[in-house]
Amino acid sequence: MTSSTQTQQLKAGSWALDAHHSSVAFTIRHLGIAKVRGGFTRFATEFVVDETGTASLSATIELDSFDTGNPDRDAHVRNADFLDVANRPTLSFRSTQPVTIGETFTVVGEATLGTVTRPLTFDVEWGGIADFPDGTRHAGFSATGTIKRTEFGVGGPMPGMLADKVAIELEIELVEPA
Repeated sequence: MTSSTQTQQLKAGSWALDAHHSSVAFTIRHLGIAKVRGGFTRFATEFVVDETGTASLSATIELDSFDTGNPDRDAHVRNADFLDVANRPTLSFRSTQPVTIGETFTVVGEATLGTVTRPLTFDVEWGGIADFPDGTRHAGFSATGTIKRTEFGVGGPMPGMLADKVAIELEIELVEPA
């Protein structure tokens, strides 16, 4: 974990995901000429801050919530040719190093799909903390990372048809513990 500026102190405890103000999105090149964008509509996080302000995190994405806005394509990607959600229903991530929040920082961890686990690093931008109208305090983060789909057994080689590199974009809001 690295931080480029002063660290941010967050309240100790388990911060809850505000799913209504969070998103998990991806971008992949199709035919080498255009980007296909999509996301997942069901996901969960666990973000725990200890008394020193250091955090640990994990997340799980329900792969059958895959959505590109094209129902036929989405159904095809969910089948055994790609995500194989019947046998691999989730994609999980967990940090493998302590996380110290700064203006920008890196989260080092590993992603697991089925029986395959690979390293994954996210570059994160701190959005800050704000009071929500209901009286709760929210913290915001934007994160980006990249995986190679074939390293996870998704789709096999498809030179010229579908890129191997998948860009991941996260917008996460967390609710401060009471």
